[in-house]
Amino acid sequence: MRKVLIVGGGIAGPVLGMWLKRLGLEVSIIEARPTAAVGEGAFLGVAPNGMNALEPLGVAAAVAAAGSACESFQFINRKGEAIGSIDRSGDASAFGRPLTMIRRGQLNALLAEEAARQGVDIRWGQRLVAVDETHPSHVMARFEDGSEASADLLIGCDGLRSRVRSLILPDAPAPRFTGLLDYGGFAQGVQVPVPPGVNLMLFGRRAFFGAFVTPSGEIWWFHNGAPESPDLEALRKHSDPTRERERLLELHREDPPWVSDVIRATPKLLGPWPIYDLHAMPRWHSGRVCLLGDAAHAMSPSAGQGASLAMEDALVLAQCLRDIPTPAKAFAAFEKARRPRVDAIFRAARRNGSGKAVSGAVSEWFRDRLLPFFLRLGASGQSKMYSYRLEWNQSRA
Repeated sequence: MRKVLIVGGGIAGPVLGMWLKRLGLEVSIIEARPTAAVGEGAFLGVAPNGMNALEPLGVAAAVAAAGSACESFQFINRKGEAIGSIDRSGDASAFGRPLTMIRRGQLNALLAEEAARQGVDIRWGQRLVAVDETHPSHVMARFEDGSEASADLLIGCDGLRSRVRSLILPDAPAPRFTGLLDYGGFAQGVQVPVPPGVNLMLFGRRAFFGAFVTPSGEIWWFHNGAPESPDLEALRKHSDPTRERERLLELHREDPPWVSDVIRATPKLLGPWPIYDLHAMPRWHSGRVCLLGDAAHAMSPSAGQGASLAMEDALVLAQCLRDIPTPAKAFAAFEKARRPRVDAIFRAARRNGSGKAVSGAVSEWFRDRLLPFFLRLGASGQSKMYSYRLEWNQSRA
């Protein structure tokens, strides 16, 4: 194994590329977008376990500098009343790094720039159309512009709608719609009832709303709620920002007034993004081709681990390729090592996501009284996720 082709230049691809360069491999990343996706998405959290997977690459400090540490989670009901909290102020001392909130586009650009600096070849504007696995010694990738590339290995890091997955595993299950749409944005000049560094979570009357205030006072927010129409593809293609903003304002009309103030103060509404997950994949690899991150196991953002799991995946796959000389065996070892952790966090994401569904008055009453108990359990589970630490020198043979 000397040459590796990575399809996808978002989060997983550049991280994997940097690890594989450490093995002395020739690495190329092929990305369909014309440039780094600096405008993609809203924001996300890189958990301590994800930050620790970046640390040996020399990237964690740059991510920390570009983002903001989360000190706690605060949960309120539609009346604005506090119903629970999770203290995360000790994460840096306990796990080495805190949960770091960062704009997704900024993270994409930072990782791509660092991968290129470390010698990873990144080719923008090339869209994969075919994968030829018929050759015993290499795999061939063909692109929309008529070009092609051969490599000893091909790794699909191309996300939920993975083109690599559809080509090598055509019978794989389709992503499942969770029932929630995601919107987001960035606003300023509105007073939110928490200090900087707090993730505020609102169980609204008709939708869920989250807000995070940065040290500069900028408000990063997201909305999760049911779609107006079952035709998700039409909604995505023909979304009207003015109409969508009005709809969000109506959905949060009975919630604390600051929510509507934040939505109105947002210059550009981001979304909608239907939230999907992908589970029960029969396998993650075929011959000399393997899937990684969301291409293999997408989950809703409710567990706050999607990006961090992809970073862990990259490290473990590099270990397996380092220690196991046969591609098929290395990929099998990677999948065996990762499935138990991925499955456990996937279940947590589904549980957390189901709690965002709109409730009736009786359900709200019980939720408000039982949530502190469940949050104690959730805090313990969250700490267990955060404490997971991979060591590069660990053998996978």
